[in-house]
Amino acid sequence: MTILFDGLAYGMLLFLISVGLSVTLGLMNFVNLAHGAFAMLGGYACVILLNNYGVPFLATLPVAVIVPAVVGAILERLLYRRLYAASDLDQVLFSIGLVFMAVAAAHYFFGAQQQPLHLPEFLTGQIHVMPGLDVGVYRLFLIIAGLLVAVLLQWSVIRTSFGARLRAAVDNQRVARGLGVDVNRVFSLTFALGSALAGLGGALGVEMLGLDPEFPVKYLVYFLIVVSVGGSGNILGSLYAAILLGVADVAGKYYIPQIGAFIIYAVMVVTLIYRPHGLFGRSHK
Repeated sequence: MTILFDGLAYGMLLFLISVGLSVTLGLMNFVNLAHGAFAMLGGYACVILLNNYGVPFLATLPVAVIVPAVVGAILERLLYRRLYAASDLDQVLFSIGLVFMAVAAAHYFFGAQQQPLHLPEFLTGQIHVMPGLDVGVYRLFLIIAGLLVAVLLQWSVIRTSFGARLRAAVDNQRVARGLGVDVNRVFSLTFALGSALAGLGGALGVEMLGLDPEFPVKYLVYFLIVVSVGGSGNILGSLYAAILLGVADVAGKYYIPQIGAFIIYAVMVVTLIYRPHGLFGRSHK
């Protein structure tokens, strides 16, 4: 039960960080491999406010969301927008270049060391649930936060007028413009949303994943695995995939530590063999 709970918490953290990539890659059809850089930005915003200025941890989270969202909106307007119609290779090369620039900038401003994070007392410790099962408070907090984000995001994409305009702009920009949809504005807001979600995940992930300038490169593959296994553009698919991968990763490292780090890749390979478009992905014909 402890392994299952820790795997669930780890999966929720993977979901929180990677769901922004599901938005930009799946809903906007843009291969943004610089997603981890926005997560790193949110993490640094959190630890700097917490450690240098004494801002309470929960109060740093809105800043960790807003800063990447603003930076993402600016970059989308100045750079990303020029590559929406470019090939996947051009998008990959461009976003990888941004990753290397972000890593170099983080090294210059913050140094190469891991950033410490001191959680508030009410988020530390454990809760005794039953004999043999003690639940970490912060891990429980991550699970609740992940579920809340998943519900709100799925609702906003499926049930709101903004979600309808976004789906229309992705399916056929020309028709959407003819119907009066401001496609550029919709894409700007969507990219800012994806960046904001990355920043939130980066801030919440500092305690479990650590934070240093190599963060965008270190965890890039994990973000891509979650999105590919869940199905590109499917919010709930990313949630289920993250939970599956999180539990498999934690259980593998516990039961077979010699090869535990490779379990998550094995799950991805097996899933994509039988479901090439992901668990909930759709074939694009």
